[in-house]
Amino acid sequence: MFVTGGLKSLLPHVLRRIIRCNRLSISNTSGMAEGYKQANVVILHKSLADDFEKFCHANAGPLPLLCRSKPGDWKCPSLSGDSDIRTDCLQYRIYEHGACTGTLKSLKEYSEQLKDMVTFYLGCSFSFEKAVQNAGIPVRNVEQKCNVSMYKTAVPCYGVSTFCCNLVVTMRPIPESKLEAAVLATSELKEAHGAPIHVGDPGLLGIQDLSKPDYGDPVHLHPGDIPVFWACGVTGVEAVINCRAPLAFTHSPGCMFITDLKNDNVTVRSSKEVPQVHCVSQDPLHYSIVSAEAAQKIKNLETLIGIDPGDRGIIHLLRQDELLKACLSISHARSVLITTGFPTHFTYEPPEENDGPPGALAIAAILQALEKEVAIVTDQRAMNLNKKIIEEAVQLGILKRPVPLLSYQKESADSALMFLCENGNPGRPRFDHLVAIERAGMAADGNYYNARKVNIKHLVDPIDELFLAAQTIPGVATTGVSNWGGYAIACALYILSTCEIHDRYLRKAVGFPQISKKMGWLSALPSVTKEEKLLKTLVRHGVRSGKTASLEMEVDGLPFYDTHSVMIEKLLQEVQRGLS
Repeated sequence: MFVTGGLKSLLPHVLRRIIRCNRLSISNTSGMAEGYKQANVVILHKSLADDFEKFCHANAGPLPLLCRSKPGDWKCPSLSGDSDIRTDCLQYRIYEHGACTGTLKSLKEYSEQLKDMVTFYLGCSFSFEKAVQNAGIPVRNVEQKCNVSMYKTAVPCYGVSTFCCNLVVTMRPIPESKLEAAVLATSELKEAHGAPIHVGDPGLLGIQDLSKPDYGDPVHLHPGDIPVFWACGVTGVEAVINCRAPLAFTHSPGCMFITDLKNDNVTVRSSKEVPQVHCVSQDPLHYSIVSAEAAQKIKNLETLIGIDPGDRGIIHLLRQDELLKACLSISHARSVLITTGFPTHFTYEPPEENDGPPGALAIAAILQALEKEVAIVTDQRAMNLNKKIIEEAVQLGILKRPVPLLSYQKESADSALMFLCENGNPGRPRFDHLVAIERAGMAADGNYYNARKVNIKHLVDPIDELFLAAQTIPGVATTGVSNWGGYAIACALYILSTCEIHDRYLRKAVGFPQISKKMGWLSALPSVTKEEKLLKTLVRHGVRSGKTASLEMEVDGLPFYDTHSVMIEKLLQEVQRGLS
């Protein structure tokens, strides 16, 4: 009987021979044949093979297809020279009508049935463990001499015919300082599942308890470790279960087929292909992944809007790199609440200024294009005005459809919580992100002031309370931006959506890239023409420039032409820069 010592350095054909003779006292193949690809195995009746192959291609993250055999073909020359799939996995599972009816060391007794069955060899994360170690990153399951932890998630795969299931993931604890290195080490190893699909709180995947994996063994985190999740080929096992085929076989999770193929030494070539890791939330802990190119473009947008042509003393309000963090958070959000409206002109009717609504509608337009839920909350006093502006924005093609308008009044101590969450339950928020654009907040004395230090409390509803309450709700983020900041958020969300690295992370490597929707996203961005029409609409409704109170083509005292129009053009140029 062989034991585990030295197995990591044995060649694959030697290991297969040992496994074939049933001479190993181990329960999984993690760490074996270092540097060689390992494979998940699914064996189905030939009548199901075409649909399962389509299912693999539709969910290439968890199911990277290495090889599909012909019916009854037990060998796989493209992956190994002398293999026999009936004997060369440590252990197999047999499924009948979706139920696991046993485990086997060999499938030889089913040779007759296997003549009408097709074998699928699917990539495995054990294949990238050596690359992770070479990057100076500990692989805790190898250190702890146990199988990797595997979990069922709440993330649905893209279904094909009878094949449908939720994604299964592996979890590896990674030191926080090594997160980006781990992503870099695995991102180009697409036949081993590629980059992680989630970094941070397991609850965001629907995983309730890391100590209770659905497959494999619990792997213990060291202090400072962050749970990192990769798509897993055991997703194929779940698909077999849900398919309820009369007879099917799989490897036992962790007991892989070891191939003769070495892992490719891939060199990432351009900033478009280099992933970066950014923390977007501490509660719950959540990191996002984006290309270096996209991150830099968003930082360039932040630099553009950071100027102060009117010398209004606003430079100190800029928080460096917050645009990227905010937009990554919004990119992950399902539902966004926007507020705007600054009634600074208390002697006019309406008292609103035109600095804010254009940026708010720019964000709303791109969120609609990205198929996210979006609503605007504003003062009850200004509901009719905002309704008319939104209706005209739809007519002008700025918005695809009207944005729901909400108002907020404080009626009790928990009014804000009741507004933001279903039945006031912080575990069920209605919105994931709140954005304020040019909106008054309460001063220390309980009043609201305009820039001239005039109290406008009688014109303002306490919407700022929603932002304070949001800070107590896990998973709800808040952002405050200028009107130009609204344009920048819209442009940044487009950049993130067209970033292949970020798109894959958002969809958890299941389904298909969303880049086919690019033209629809592009048409939703602000433009000089659209913003000119919107400003004319605001003027027609009596909404004035903030600084001068004039009903001219200006915003906050700065002319639309040659100032605001130029800013919009510069932002759009940055969006388009480097695009083919």
